[in-house]
Formats: sequence, C-alpha cells, structure tokens
Amino acid sequence: MANKYSKRQTKRNALENATEQASLALTVEVRITGNHFSSHLTLSDFLSTPGQVEVISGSAWQGFRRKVCLLVPYMWPRGSVGLQALVILCVGLLGLERVINVFVPIYSRNIVNQLSAMERWRTLAITVCVYVLLKFLQGGGVGTSGFVSNLRSFLWTYVQQYTSRVVQVRLFAHLHDLSLRWHLGRRTGDVLRSIDRGTSSVNNLLSYVVFSIVPTIADIIIAIIYFVTYFSAWFGLIVFICMFLYLTITIIITEWRTKYRREMNTQDNIAKSKAVDSLLNFETVKYYNSEGFEVRRFEDAILKYQACELKTNASLALLNQTQNLIIGLGLLAGSLLCAYYVTVDKFQVGDYVLFGTYIIQLYTPLNWFGTYYRMIQSAFVDMESMFDLLTEEKEVKDDVNAGDLLFTEGRVDFQNVCFSYTAGKEILSEVSFTVMPGQTVALVGPSGSGKSTIIRLLFRFYDVQGGCILIDGQDISKVKQNSLRSYIGVVPQDTVLFNDNIRENIRYGRISASDQEVEEAAVAADIHHKILSFPDGYDTEVGERGLKLSGGEKQRVAIARTILKSPRIILLDEATSALDSQTECNIQASLAKVCANHTTLVVAHRHEELLAMGGLYAAMWLKQQQTPESEVSTDEQPQEPQQSG
Repeated sequence: MANKYSKRQTKRNALENATEQASLALTVEVRITGNHFSSHLTLSDFLSTPGQVEVISGSAWQGFRRKVCLLVPYMWPRGSVGLQALVILCVGLLGLERVINVFVPIYSRNIVNQLSAMERWRTLAITVCVYVLLKFLQGGGVGTSGFVSNLRSFLWTYVQQYTSRVVQVRLFAHLHDLSLRWHLGRRTGDVLRSIDRGTSSVNNLLSYVVFSIVPTIADIIIAIIYFVTYFSAWFGLIVFICMFLYLTITIIITEWRTKYRREMNTQDNIAKSKAVDSLLNFETVKYYNSEGFEVRRFEDAILKYQACELKTNASLALLNQTQNLIIGLGLLAGSLLCAYYVTVDKFQVGDYVLFGTYIIQLYTPLNWFGTYYRMIQSAFVDMESMFDLLTEEKEVKDDVNAGDLLFTEGRVDFQNVCFSYTAGKEILSEVSFTVMPGQTVALVGPSGSGKSTIIRLLFRFYDVQGGCILIDGQDISKVKQNSLRSYIGVVPQDTVLFNDNIRENIRYGRISASDQEVEEAAVAADIHHKILSFPDGYDTEVGERGLKLSGGEKQRVAIARTILKSPRIILLDEATSALDSQTECNIQASLAKVCANHTTLVVAHRHEELLAMGGLYAAMWLKQQQTPESEVSTDEQPQEPQQSG
C-alpha cells in the first residue's frame, strides 16, 4: 500500500511540475480646398496604444464573478441537443463513480470477515466477484482508469472539442473586429501565447471543476457521514479535521505562490515575443550581423524565466511536504483508533480493512486536490490575458440601425473632417474636398501630413472625430462596415501576401472566383506571363509575407487581387513609391486599367506619378516648362489636391 502511495505521489509531482511550466516628431500643414489639416504626432505616442498583453497583479481569484460569467456559455453546449445529452450522461457517470467508491471498501470488509468466519465457498465467491466487478468499474481506487471513468472521459472529449472550437473561433473573430490602432500596438508573440494558454485553460478548468474538485468534495462529505454513522463520531471528527487543515493550508500557500506563477508567465511571454520578433526580422538581423546579440538576448530572457520557475518549484516542494505531513498524521490517528477498537472487540478485523481501504481511497483524490486547485488557479491566471482580449472594446462599431451602403455613382465627400490619433495632437482639421464619380484625385503632401490617414478613414479603419465622410450622400459611419468595404479596393504601399500560393493570394480578392477569373485578373495586372515562367506557375508558394517574390511582383499580385474584387472606388496608397523606375512604369499601366472609370483616390508625391494624373499639377508643370524665366524645382510640391476627370 505504501509503495502504491509513493508511486502516486511521484506521478502527482511530475504532473505538478508539468503544469507549472505550461506572457519621431512630425509637424505638417497642407492646404486642401481652403481648409487645413495638420499633424504634430510622435511615433512613440502612436505606438503606445492598446494591444499589448499585460499580466495583471493580485490574486487569481480577483474578478472571479466576471470570469465565471464569461465561462458560463461554454459550460452548456447551446443549440446541440446531442452534446447536452452527453453532458448529462457524463454527470450521471460521475455520480455512479461516487456510489462505487462507497461499496468497494464495504466489500473489502465483507471478504475479510467471511474469510475469518470460514463462510461457505459459494457465498465467498459471490462476494469476491462483486468486489472485482466494482474494482473493474472503479479502476484501482483512483477513479481515473476504470471502465466508468474511461467511458466518461471519452464521451467528454466531444464536449471539450466543442468548447475549444467555440472559444478559439470567438476569440479569432473578435481579434478581427478590433481596430487598426489595436493591431498596430499589439505584440504578436504575446497574443499567440495568450490565445494558446487561454484556450487550453478553459478546457482544463471545466474538467477540473466538474470531474475533480466537485467529486472530491462529495467523497469527503460522504466519508464523514459514513464514518459517523457506522463507526463513531471520533472517526468523522478525525476525517473532518484532516480535510479542513489540508484544504485551508493548500489554499493559503497556493495563493502565496500565485505571484511566482504570474511572474513565470510574464517572462515566458517576453521570451517568446523576443523569439518571434527576431525571426520575423530575419533579414534585418543578417544586415547588421546581429545573430549573436539576438541569441544572447533570447538566452537572457530564458534565464529570467528559469529563475521564476525555480521559485515556483521551491514553493511547490514546501506545499507538498506540508500536505504529506497532514495526511500522514490523519492516517496515523485513525489507524491507531481503529486498531484499538479491534483489540477490544468493538470492531472486526474487516472493519480495520474497511477503514484503511476507505481512508487511502479518500486521501488519494484528496492528495490530488491541491494539484487540481493549483491547476484551476493557474487556469485563471492563464485566462486573464485571454479575457482581456475578449473584453477589448471595439473602436469602430456598426451603428445599431446601420444598413447597407446604397452605391449609385461613387461620389466621395469629406466635410469638415477632424481626426487625431492621440488627444491634443490633431492630424486632420476641418478637411473638406470632393471626388466626383469616375474622377481621379491625388493627395499631395510631405510624409506624415495625413494622406494615408484619409485613406484609412475612408475605409473606416478609424471613425472621424469631427465632420463626416459621405459616399453618394450617405454618412459611412451609418452604414455597415462590410457593405462599405465591399465597394472599395485598396492597393497599399507595402503589400503583404499570405504564406500560400499565388493563385490563392489573388483569389483572396473574391473567394468564390474561379481559376479562370483569377488568371484573367493576373493578365489585367500584367503578371500572368511572369507567373507562368515560375516552375510551379500559379501554385508557386510566395513564402512568409510574400518574401519569395520581388517588390514589383508582389505589387502586381496585389493589383490582380484588387481587379478580381471589382471595387467601385479605388484607393492607392503610394502603391509604386518603393519600386524602381522600370517596375513602376510597368505597374502604372496596370493601375491605369484598374482605375479606368472608377472613383480613385491616390496618395502620391512622385513627379512622374503626378504628371500621369493629368490634373492641376500636370497643368502647372506644363505652364512652367513653357516659361523659361520660371526656375521652379521639379521636386516642388503644390498644396492642392490633383484632379483629373
């Protein structure tokens, strides 16, 4: 018995250890149709926005009610009668295990007493068969490997998968609903770690509470009642005192240990974040010969994590020894009392066997109780960051009465638009201009003057803080975001492709498009023949962020994607500014096809690009060329939007 108990303790410590290891200033003023928009914004101000995952200090049970309220929807599979039936069946099997746990010690006693009394073989054989059947159903007295518990665990897998799927899908959808501001400020490594730990912690929490904590407490209550009723009040008192001391000390020490677990999570987040950041910037690391620096920085982060891990394991050892002392003293007191009653003929020998069997059977899950409590507390700690993500407020929301955009011509009006990224540092101030249907307008100004901000506001990455933006007379803040964005196509300066093949990257413009439509879009973007020159053609993998393709190839894939979307309004955010002259010349022809007969808003400052617009800038340039006396630098930039009809 002692050997089995030692093995269980070793297994418990191994699981516990595994569980504990599971966180530039710019000032601009540009005139547009008689109004001004200005910027005085520091880059650090812009980046210090929500999105970084923080580890909250204090007890893991802080905000317990809020956390439980967030968990409730996952406890009962709504809309699935089959899964609800499985939950009820699993709870029923759990109750059956409690009954079996009572009868196993009773039949142990009966066997010993019948052997002592030299009962008939038939009676003894029936008792032994019933005992073996109960042990088969129970599973070694631990309740984790018997037929009933194995059946329950298998059936519960379906519920666990449902819970995991719902949590991950809800969180993923919520992250996509958050604003661009949040995504610019987030740390990818932190977010991914929070999602991984948070998702698994929800499943673990439900399993531990329903199938570990509640059954253990039920077993304790049943044991106390049984001993008081069939033995004496002294046995019930011994069990009660041991249980009370064990649970109280476990909770007190575990609460004290929480800070070490939280620090360990923080250092884990930092280490993973540094690794992700370094790998994402692989080329930059190579450019500056910084491999050694990155390795040392990562190693330092691991050392800090391991220092916190050491504190966690030391406090765990202290808790384990305290728990073992309480269990040992309780077992000693009860065994001595029971042995005394046997010697004075108040109990039979079988009663001593019953007591020993029952108390070990009770102490085994109780010995796991501290582990389960710590797992639940760790799950709450791990869930904190995930719940912070789930409760992150959406900056851009659809109005309750929002409807679809009723697109007619494609007229765009900015009316006294004001916007700032941070309070007191205005980017746009009383900006007003109009883009007529089918017209191309160029936004001109120095870097940081707010040109790209106008693009983002029109696409509703942000909502204006003053004035309004109209499309065909409709305030875009009053229409559904999906409806608005379905009419708008964007070709950004920095095109990022998915780590997939070229065909699927183009098809992303319209998921339902056929292969033929994808290739037609590639032809229109002047990239079709280039794709066919690759060994795998349209099945060529583009790599992480599209890094296997050149800048011009990526940009033309983005143009093809926009062509496939067939938007009614085109937004070009310096789409060719990072390309060489030859590539830019080739892409300009593709862009001309995209923008033909479409309302187009272009962020531009290159001389050739502005001339191609054929608007006010081009007219001024031609006039200056015809006036030799005028010595105007070709780099001079006008302060009016450039229009071409």
